[in-house]
Parts: sequence; structure tokens; C-alpha cells
Amino acid sequence: MYTDDDLTNAVGQGIFHEDSVQQFRHYIARAKNTNLVDEENFRLISGFNDVFVVIASGLLLVSVAWLGAMFVPWLGALLCSITSWGLAEYFVRQRRMALPAIGLLLSFLGGIFALPILFYEFNHQQIAESTIVISGILTAVAARLHWLRFKVPVTVAVGTAAAVVCALATIVTIFPMTLTTLQPLIFTGGIVTFFVAMMWDSADRKRQTRRSDVAFWLHLVAAPMIVHPIFTALGILGGIESVASSLIVIALYIVLALISIAVDRRAIMVSALVYVVYAFSSLLDNYGMVSYSFAITGLSIGATLLLLSAFWQSSRKSVLKFVPELVQLKLPELKA
Repeated sequence: MYTDDDLTNAVGQGIFHEDSVQQFRHYIARAKNTNLVDEENFRLISGFNDVFVVIASGLLLVSVAWLGAMFVPWLGALLCSITSWGLAEYFVRQRRMALPAIGLLLSFLGGIFALPILFYEFNHQQIAESTIVISGILTAVAARLHWLRFKVPVTVAVGTAAAVVCALATIVTIFPMTLTTLQPLIFTGGIVTFFVAMMWDSADRKRQTRRSDVAFWLHLVAAPMIVHPIFTALGILGGIESVASSLIVIALYIVLALISIAVDRRAIMVSALVYVVYAFSSLLDNYGMVSYSFAITGLSIGATLLLLSAFWQSSRKSVLKFVPELVQLKLPELKA
């Protein structure tokens, strides 16, 4: 198995000619009747051996962490991170295995994030906000080091998320607040992450390099941080009590869908989907359709999204007519 990024690297090594690779890409696009830019390709698994390695690594890491924690809790986290890095040296750096790369990254950074918390809890029996700040800083730094060594696309997203958590924990430490008042800050963190994702996207408008994979994971992290605070502020989780509230949710989802189409990333739509399904179902419940409201909701929204997927390129052309040309130059290319 190989990726589009592998083809680009092969051109750089002189193995293939640029024209031949471009002709191959156009051929695949015609054969699939699609635009490869719109496919949002990312490498997750190259074969069942990836799953096999992840299972074996998981068993090893859990055992190592367990044995270390028998002495002191933080030692288990430290050993988990060290072992994850060691395994990555072979399975990621040499074998280039996608799924193990993600799993080993998460176990490495998870151990780093948990290390200060477990150390503080072991000595003081209570976790302070400042400990979360230290965990966030260490995780962000560790993510940077991991990226420099292994170049796993999801690393940037995890490191950015750790930086956001660190910033939020710092603010909460200085200005104590409840989870409700924290929502605007989470939303701000999501917007910042979204713009970081767009920076990576604009650097690869044809989506042929690792930058596109990095942007994909950043969008996946940014979307829930943007969507959840918005719908929470509307009181959606507390229950839909009026037709007006349901219509606001649906209208907001349409706005998010237009943004998703414009930037050619579906993560925003997927993150908001559960809210709009709930709102639409509640709207039907208010009209007495209790027994089959969810079925009608699934039929309506599912059919709409499938139609949108089928005519995604046409939809982008229509939406981008209303986007300034200067902004369009930063967005993924349209199919000619």
C-alpha cells in the first residue's frame, strides 16, 4: 500500500517523472468519477498486520504500565511513554505503519500528560489546575519532539489540543470559572485550531503531501471544540422546547455545512450532526410523531447528506461563488 504522499516523494527521489505521476492521478480521478482533492484521503491502515501490531503493542504497554505502577503510579506512565517511543523507532520510523503510528503516539503522549498528574496526586492526594498546565506544556513539547522524529500527521493535532488545554487550565488557574463560563474559551480554542488547520491546508491545495493529512486531523480536533459550545449555549442539551429553537439549530447547521463545503472538509458537518438529528427529532416529537420521529429524521438527513456527497463538487462551485477570490486562493482547488 502507498499514499499520494509516497508518489510525491518518489518524484523527489527521481524514481518517477512528475508528468507520469500527474497523468496517473488524473486517470484515477476519471476512473472513480471524482476529484481526488475532495476525497480527504488519509492513511489509517495498510493491512491487518497494522491491527496485529496495535493489539500486541497494547498488551505490552498495559503490562509495562501496570508493573511500573506497582512501585509508584507515575513510574507506570513514564515506562509507557518510553516503551512507546522505542516501539515507534521500528514500527513507525522504519516500517512506516500507519495505525501503530497513531496508537503509539497516543500512548506516548498519554503517558507524558498523565506523568505530572500522577506524581502530584501521589504526593498531595489532590490535583491542582497548575498540574494540568504542566501536563499540557510537557505534552505539547513532547508532541513537537515526536513530530521532528517520526512526522506522524496526527501529532500536530494532538500537540495543538494539548496547547489549548494548557491555555485553558492557565486561565482557570488565574480566573476560576465553571464549565458553563468556560465554553466561550473552548470555542476560541477551536477557532484557533481551525485557522492552524487552514494554514496547513493552504500549503497543499492539491492535497498531495503529508500537509493535507496534518490538516485533516487538525480539522477533526477543531470541529467539536467549535460546534459543542455553540449548541450548548443554545441550550440544546437541556432539551428542545420550541419550534423556533429547532429551526435555529437547523439554520445553524446549514451555516456550518456551507463552511464545511467551502473549506472542503467534512469534519465540521459530522461533529454537528448529532445535534441537528436531536433537534429535528424533538421538532417532530412536538408535533406528536413520537414513535417514528427518529426514523423520519434519519431518512431525511441521511438522504440529504448522501445527495450532498454525490454532488459535492457542484456544491463547492456554487458556494465558492460567494467567497472572495483572495480567500479562494487559500482553499483546496476546484476540479477544472
